[in-house]
Amino acid sequence: MKFVSLVAIIPQEDEEKAVEIAKKAGAGAVTIVGGRNIGLKEKKIFFGVTLEESMSILLFILPRKLSLKVLKALKNELNVESTDNSSIIFTFSLDHVVGINKEELHKFESEIKTIL
Repeated sequence: MKFVSLVAIIPQEDEEKAVEIAKKAGAGAVTIVGGRNIGLKEKKIFFGVTLEESMSILLFILPRKLSLKVLKALKNELNVESTDNSSIIFTFSLDHVVGINKEELHKFESEIKTIL
């Protein structure tokens, strides 16, 4: 089974919704990392405090055949392509993966069978 990493960088307030969307699309475990968005536009300053957008980075390891389904679900339900959305979602191939839980592998196998 070939694996990819799906990375979703989304506003922190969408974190729980994104995890639920991904799980419904067949994703299993996720690692969540916090961050902040430093974009090209000038930052807003309110009473001398710079306001930066808090972001969540969701890291999934998925079978290649399942990754596109999860990516499309996140893109559509989070409205990623709208002009006011600061999210980005992408995948990249993984050559070597160790440590995936056997229960997770069985879940992936069942999901892929339903796709095929």
